[in-house]
Amino acid sequence: MSTFAVIGSGFRSAIYWEVAAGLPGIDCVGVVTRHPRALPVPEYDSVDALLRNHPVDFVVTCTTPAVTPKLIIESVGRDLPVLTETPPAWSADEIVDLWHKVGAARLVQVAEQYHLMPLHAARLAAVQAGLVGRVGQVHVSSTQLYHAVSLLRRFLGVGLEGALVRANRFVAPLVNPLDRGGWTGDIEPHDATTTLATLDFGEGRSGLYDFSDNQTRNLLRTRRLLVRGSHGELSDETVVRLVDATTITHSSFSRRQTGHDLDQNGYATDHIALGDQVYWRNPWPGQRWTDDELAIAELLTRMAAWVHGEGPDPYPLVEACADQLLALAITESAETDRAVRVDPAAVLA
Repeated sequence: MSTFAVIGSGFRSAIYWEVAAGLPGIDCVGVVTRHPRALPVPEYDSVDALLRNHPVDFVVTCTTPAVTPKLIIESVGRDLPVLTETPPAWSADEIVDLWHKVGAARLVQVAEQYHLMPLHAARLAAVQAGLVGRVGQVHVSSTQLYHAVSLLRRFLGVGLEGALVRANRFVAPLVNPLDRGGWTGDIEPHDATTTLATLDFGEGRSGLYDFSDNQTRNLLRTRRLLVRGSHGELSDETVVRLVDATTITHSSFSRRQTGHDLDQNGYATDHIALGDQVYWRNPWPGQRWTDDELAIAELLTRMAAWVHGEGPDPYPLVEACADQLLALAITESAETDRAVRVDPAAVLA
């Protein structure tokens, strides 16, 4: 049995104890919160109080960027592994300071879950299998800053390499029918900002970042992914590829969803395939989880294995630091209207 506790009780924290309740061998034993309320897990007013009652294998920090670095440093000081929500720190100076204080301890992982969502995971597996050849360009229009940068880097196969970033912002009217709280009831257009940025990693590798305000929740804006390779491209759920000297094929990812029509197996995502090749299969078919919940389940499972020395790093701190440094460069370039060069390897040396 692996045990963990959540530090913080904001909107994002609940997903961890809710998912853990459905994971065999992983148990959320408590929450550290300054705002007590009725929760399905025990509450504590400090980490010390929690640890006196429940020694844990790791903690999950779900707190604001203003306090997260301090909590990470304190946890590492206790020799306690940490899974921290994104971003691990906000400014470049805070990123560097955090890395220099805890990087060498190798006790910190980051809850970057987008690449673990079923469709992203299937597409990434197909790309890494070489279906479109050597990847040169990736376009992401899906989620904000560090999350999108993480996807760009994963699909490009980029590590800590530097990039030249150029970004611009554009404002246009957009209705915002949904936000974090649900339906807004507002059908009037309001000015919304779209940020477009190119990231040139050199050696023929580039990324395009495209994000509009609230795009992750505004269903009037779709989420798009384009991966261009030497032998084809992946566009959302379609793959075009050269299979021999005179043959180009078109195929699409298909999601098998149980529970439709007369399927009595319950409602869940079973697998995602491209033709007859399955690239993602649900490890927990009995759970009726969303894609985000499935990604968090995978993250918690990998974290539990890692703390016991039974698996690789789920998402090392250095990777998330690189994501945030590149994200900050996008913001800086958009605000200053000039190109910004950032080299995560050098900054974190």
